[in-house]
Amino acid sequence: MKTILIIDDEDGIRSSLSGILKDEGYSVISEASGEAGLKAFTEKMPNAVLLDVWLPDGDGADILKEMVKINKNIPVIMISGHSDIDTAIKTIKLGAYDFIEKPLSLDRLVITVENAVKFNSLSEKKTILAESLPQAFEFIGETESIRALKEKIIKAAPSSAPVLITGENGTGKEIAARAVHLNSLRNGEPFVAINCAAIPEELIESEIFGYEKGAFTGANARKKGKFELADGGTIFLDEIGDMSLRMQSKILRVLQEGKFQRVGGESEIESDVRVIAATNKDLEEEIKAGRFRSDLFFRLNVIPLHIPPLRERKNDIPLLVVHFIKIFGGNAGKLEIDESAMDVLKNYGWPGNVRELKNIIERFSILNLHNKITAQDVIGELKIKYPEEAENISDQKSVNDFESFMSAGSFKQAKEEFERAYLIRKLEENGSNITKTARILGMSRRNLQKRINCLNINQ
Repeated sequence: MKTILIIDDEDGIRSSLSGILKDEGYSVISEASGEAGLKAFTEKMPNAVLLDVWLPDGDGADILKEMVKINKNIPVIMISGHSDIDTAIKTIKLGAYDFIEKPLSLDRLVITVENAVKFNSLSEKKTILAESLPQAFEFIGETESIRALKEKIIKAAPSSAPVLITGENGTGKEIAARAVHLNSLRNGEPFVAINCAAIPEELIESEIFGYEKGAFTGANARKKGKFELADGGTIFLDEIGDMSLRMQSKILRVLQEGKFQRVGGESEIESDVRVIAATNKDLEEEIKAGRFRSDLFFRLNVIPLHIPPLRERKNDIPLLVVHFIKIFGGNAGKLEIDESAMDVLKNYGWPGNVRELKNIIERFSILNLHNKITAQDVIGELKIKYPEEAENISDQKSVNDFESFMSAGSFKQAKEEFERAYLIRKLEENGSNITKTARILGMSRRNLQKRINCLNINQ
């Protein structure tokens, strides 16, 4: 329910306006002085204000100035019993939404308030939309798994059914969530994201559902939560697998009933929100361990989307590299990449997935002095970034192989040394199972066997 604040020193005016606005379906707060009215404005954050120009404890224009400073998106309608065009112009310049003279035309008043509330809603939505614009990185990829994912997103987007996105860190779960939103019927409404793992347990409820003034120490005014801000649009609950069982039950209630309460509040707030959740955890294993509610899992998992790790879609790496080069260094056509460097990138394991690749290309665009990415650049960067990988290799011979391509006499030799060390590592990780290793590397078993033989790798 939308709230209107009336500030007028005349009892009859306040009573009359309150009755009319309540009949129109508004909640009304009524104050007789500027000081009390400004306090109510700060604490309650109404959707619109009716403010008398002349008040017993001050000038309405001064109160208007303070209100605009506090929240310029809340429209203030000035009312006055004195027909003064200069006062009207002055208050409009100060930020008033409109100016109405007494005696009040009730029809005009109702229409003005209705338009002011719409203005408030649109202003708030415009702010949220500006914060939720699509990020620069599109969902790039042409491998079979990514094409299938894109098709599923297009098919699922128009509905309002909950979506559960799974995948490792850095694979692009939020980008997939934004893609669902942008292709949905809600794309003109807010997309509000919240990282459940980044907010302390004692604060997450107030962030998601908002709070009333006085709900806890420091709650000096009412604050809307993410569900309220996302009304009509989409809320993205990232890393929901890290959410406590207590909060999971509250999210489940919103999904079931479409209602929630602010922290410290008693009234129920309806929420028309599409929920998209994401996690890097195996929620079915979390359910078995007692850390995730099975009923919430089944509520969220109406439309499951899985984003494969970058190591399982290596043919997309050149597309991603070209895309990131264009963003970070290719707009002026300066940054280039050698084919040999691309080969090294394609053969790397990418534990940080697309995010790691993006960061490396961005780093090259800033630090690369010769404007060309070479294989030596990539090899050096990956070694610098992940020195712990060498420490974690149990076979000391593998460590020596890892170091040897840095001191190789030619690029061909360095490439072979790198490939040999890499394949040895991957075979060890998969128990020398060639079929499994080939599948993980995105190669055919036959081609992998040929490379093993060619590089004289002992099995």
